[in-house]
Amino acid sequence: MTVMRAAFASSFNDADPLAGLTVGEAPAPVPGDGWAVVDVRASALNHHDLWSLRGVGLRPEQLPMILGCDAAGIGPDGAEVVVYPVVFTPSGEVSILSEFYQGTVAEQVTVPAYNLVPKPAELTFAEAACLPTAWLTAYRMLTTKGRVEPDQAVLVQGAGGGVATAAILLAQALGARVYATSRDASKRERVAALGATALDSGARLPERVDVIIETVGEATFDHSMKCAKHGARIVVSGATSGHLPKVNLRRMFALQLEILGTSMGTPEELSALMTLLANTGVRPVIDSIIPFSEARTAFEKLHSGDVFGKIVLDHTT
Repeated sequence: MTVMRAAFASSFNDADPLAGLTVGEAPAPVPGDGWAVVDVRASALNHHDLWSLRGVGLRPEQLPMILGCDAAGIGPDGAEVVVYPVVFTPSGEVSILSEFYQGTVAEQVTVPAYNLVPKPAELTFAEAACLPTAWLTAYRMLTTKGRVEPDQAVLVQGAGGGVATAAILLAQALGARVYATSRDASKRERVAALGATALDSGARLPERVDVIIETVGEATFDHSMKCAKHGARIVVSGATSGHLPKVNLRRMFALQLEILGTSMGTPEELSALMTLLANTGVRPVIDSIIPFSEARTAFEKLHSGDVFGKIVLDHTT
């Protein structure tokens, strides 16, 4: 059996998720019919990886499970590719890598061949690895669901998270005015440096907005409703503060508001996202690039919460 370096969940621990993290050898993937092996050059971490280590979305019999949803690397024909992380299980259920199939924090990953999306030469492997989960979700929220247009106004709640940070930069690339909220003064400073108008959570905006990017949920949803102009779209892809907010139905129907749920995106949207970045020069915010040989350090940093932007693993080191 051929082995490779990988970071995987070997056990679950809700109180201390890193206790179940193992960095060591794992079986190298063997592609099935219609599947392809990618030599990973860079991967990016998500909070989903910590939830996996807590046992959310996984069963003990699935262990060991290689972690990671995001990766860029070299496909079987030598082309530079980005891995689209959504895969259908044999029962037809939608899954992302590291939930049913082994993940990307490894020297190699195997996925259906149609999950390989060409990487533009303008993007580095580290930049491209940031895109398939958080950035793709933000892109779909703004475009397919939010239908944002140039000169419209966008509110991003809870700035600092991966999707929120991506939404700030992408909304500006699409020509929108961007407001972003955070309770953390240091994060507001960073948001302002990205070009958004930074406001404290719950603050009154200078104008009502056309699109609201909502990943916080219960703590901010009333504020999102109050900031929406007539016909606005409130697009939801997360609920980190709680999933049962009160909704003012009178405001909703009087202003003809739309509340839209979404997650991830399609391979075509991932390709369009990368084209947008290549053409505009916008790049993901990367908190740090850490050698793959120090993968545990990367997970420790993610778990600490002291992160702004993506943590990327360089698989060439």
